[in-house]
Amino acid sequence: MALEAIRSALESLLREMGVAEPVVGLERPRDPDHGDLATNVAMTLAKSLKRPPRQIAEEIANRLDLAAAGVSAVEVAGPGFLNFRLTSGAVASVLDDIVRAGESYGRGDAGGGERVMVEFVSANPTGPLHLGHGRQAALGDVIASLLDRTGWKVHREYYYNDAGAQIENLARSVWARYQERFGRAAEVPEGGYHGAYVSDIAEAFAAEVGERWVGDDSAEALDAMRVFAVKVIREEQDRDLADFRVRFDEYYLESSLYVDGGVERTVQALRDAGFVYERDGAVWLRTTEFGDQKDRVMIRSNGAPTYFLPDVAYHVGKWNRGYHRVINVQGSDHHGTVPRVRAGLQALGLPEGYPEYVLHQMVRVERDGREVKFSKRAGSYTTLRELYELVGVDVARYFLLMRKPDAHVVFDLDVALDQSEKNPVYKVQYAHARMCSIFAKAGMDPEDVSPGSAGGRDADLSLLSHDHERELIKRLGEFPETVERAAAQAAPHLVCDYLEQTAGAANSWYHAGNPARNPELAVLTDDPDLRTARLVLTRAVQIVLNNGLTLLGIEAPRRMDRAEADEPA
Repeated sequence: MALEAIRSALESLLREMGVAEPVVGLERPRDPDHGDLATNVAMTLAKSLKRPPRQIAEEIANRLDLAAAGVSAVEVAGPGFLNFRLTSGAVASVLDDIVRAGESYGRGDAGGGERVMVEFVSANPTGPLHLGHGRQAALGDVIASLLDRTGWKVHREYYYNDAGAQIENLARSVWARYQERFGRAAEVPEGGYHGAYVSDIAEAFAAEVGERWVGDDSAEALDAMRVFAVKVIREEQDRDLADFRVRFDEYYLESSLYVDGGVERTVQALRDAGFVYERDGAVWLRTTEFGDQKDRVMIRSNGAPTYFLPDVAYHVGKWNRGYHRVINVQGSDHHGTVPRVRAGLQALGLPEGYPEYVLHQMVRVERDGREVKFSKRAGSYTTLRELYELVGVDVARYFLLMRKPDAHVVFDLDVALDQSEKNPVYKVQYAHARMCSIFAKAGMDPEDVSPGSAGGRDADLSLLSHDHERELIKRLGEFPETVERAAAQAAPHLVCDYLEQTAGAANSWYHAGNPARNPELAVLTDDPDLRTARLVLTRAVQIVLNNGLTLLGIEAPRRMDRAEADEPA
């Protein structure tokens, strides 16, 4: 590729100029008038070479021979920038790479096959999944896919919090509704659950066991209701996530940490490490030794563990299972648990910064500028299923991904329900369908395009010289770097940004080629050589948009009514 050839030539010349280990950064200028690639290497070397940066840049420009790399001109700009202008053939050469790689275009090996666990959703099985869980599901799923695409061996895990006070409150809430079912007065406890789904669970429980537990609030009765309720909710959550196109490799039960002694072993290991003390009848951990604001209670005076103790035990288990890199995707309300869990793990000798966290903000649904909540079943919140059944899975996933995790999401129903290009999902999908429609009009299968040829003819890609074409091609070439950067930053929104920009460039090129207005830009032109080159470009656009949408877990339709109705390019 031209970029690597330019970098190699620059590094070689800089060594001749006395730079022992040159590091050359090349990037695409924001303003196309500044060329195709640019570097500030002259400015970074001014101090070590003891010369003005512009003087260094001028020497580089005068001595550099880049004709073989497809560079048509080298310009010195400003205080010492070097701008490179590429030939059309050099710009378009990436199209062969894209067509050759196909579905593999954008894959990398940065992970080197190392293992990584992504833990996400991990919702308490106390009710239907809400929109915060939905955002976490989309983020975790795509972060895992990004890591997989960049060479990591990914394990997706769901941690079921099936123990503790919340589960106890769920059981008592179901007990109350069960009693009401048989005409007995009962109240949902403070901190309990009031949604209609609790009554549904009680109804199903009554259908299974009849009057067996009427008037009985024994531990045995509550345990039976707890087991039944958790089973029902788990099955529902699993269905919701599967329909949301989210999968897991393993489901890990919090309760197993007590059954197999994981919590007890963790407490003993912390005692042995010398970071545990007792005060006021409670057991404390010296988390201040590891940067926490204050020491934390591990076991309350009543003998019940606090919530962060099983979290520490769980992460010790992750480490012992061989996952020395772990990314936890959680809501921002978990912010306070991060230093506590890490402190507990460092006390046991695990590295600082383990595990990594992606903390996301919540989701607000709006219509006509006002917040809306339209769930009757869950009571106080909108469920994930209700949302994606209203707007579609593609739209729901995209809207939950398209902002930085630490930014709030305002889910605008007016935009989400709009099936025009005002909706960013449809904008990208229309662009993909339009590329497919070009092949349909040409009577070709996109798969018949191969590197350097289309429709049985060799392609002269240097003919792709129009500004629309050069801009589009350069964007296509940025896809692998975008995927790598998004994976490194655990930032799926970068892929959304890229797809919208690339779809915009593709749509502009497509519409500019309307035969009635600009026959010279039409893809299916009468010029056979230009037609062949543009079909290769069309195929490359289709591949990149397909790969990007697939990475996000969103469909890449080959046909859409609006795209089919458009005048073909």
